[in-house]
Amino acid sequence: MFAFIVKRVTQAVFVMLVISLIGFSIRHQIGDPVRDIVGISVSAAERDALREDLGLNDPFLMQYVRFLKNALHGDIGMSFFFKKPALAVILSKAPATLELVFCSSLLVILLSVPTGIYAAINPRHWFSRLALGGSIVGVSVPVFLTAIVLIYIFSVELQWLPSYGRGETVNIGGWQSGLLTADGLKHLIMPSIALSSIMLPLFIRLIRSEMMEVLETEYIKFAWAKGLRPWRIRFVHAFKNTLLPVITVGGVQIGIMIAYTILTETVFQWQGMGFMFLEAVERSDTTLIVAYMIMVGAIFVVVNTVVDIIYGLVNPMVRVTGRT
Repeated sequence: MFAFIVKRVTQAVFVMLVISLIGFSIRHQIGDPVRDIVGISVSAAERDALREDLGLNDPFLMQYVRFLKNALHGDIGMSFFFKKPALAVILSKAPATLELVFCSSLLVILLSVPTGIYAAINPRHWFSRLALGGSIVGVSVPVFLTAIVLIYIFSVELQWLPSYGRGETVNIGGWQSGLLTADGLKHLIMPSIALSSIMLPLFIRLIRSEMMEVLETEYIKFAWAKGLRPWRIRFVHAFKNTLLPVITVGGVQIGIMIAYTILTETVFQWQGMGFMFLEAVERSDTTLIVAYMIMVGAIFVVVNTVVDIIYGLVNPMVRVTGRT
């Protein structure tokens, strides 16, 4: 198991190096730090001197190595608009995005698991047919359209829920959380539902199909023949093996959900990393754009590495195959 973990961590480090190289190349080719720092009122000689002081005349490889050294110390560059370190700007916006993704993931788990299991056990029931039909519609409707419909129904017509912003937050050790206030929770309901609408149909269909496949295997038929209780066969033997592919897909989808927050946060004016990224694009803040790309890439890599390790713990065949 130790060799398996070392292999996965090594792969994660290599992927992060590739992501950092792509990000640095984008900033190196598109952005002009000197122009963004000094504006247009500085002479060409002063620009050249500043470029030399910043090391922008050095070879590309030397600049990239210096970028890696600074990144290891948490310095990905300065945001030209905020006049602050890009990492500090992203971390200040991260609580809003992570809370939104956490609540959306919780909704997906609480709704997809029982619905998928029930649809697999009772495939001809009207509720199962309704769930599958609804999942097809859910996959087809884009998240921004779901968000707009929610705002129209619950904010404009019924006036039950606020339509934008995070609401009241509390500071817990530098973490601005809206989960501990009633107003923050009210603001969180519609964005969470809109964001979860992307993954919920996928997980319902995935759990249903995997559960139905497992229920047809020989060891499940043997368990029925032994006279085991139905709940034990379905929830202990069948559902446990259903979780293996679900864990793998879930790890990837969490990263995708973080990327999809851009659309959700834009519609609801949710002050998170996605909304910050769009503002950085509008302001041509290349340092902040690259820093966001590296952070999202790091989240993808970390989540997938953890999922691979968990999968290896749950399924020993993965470790055996890896060693072979």
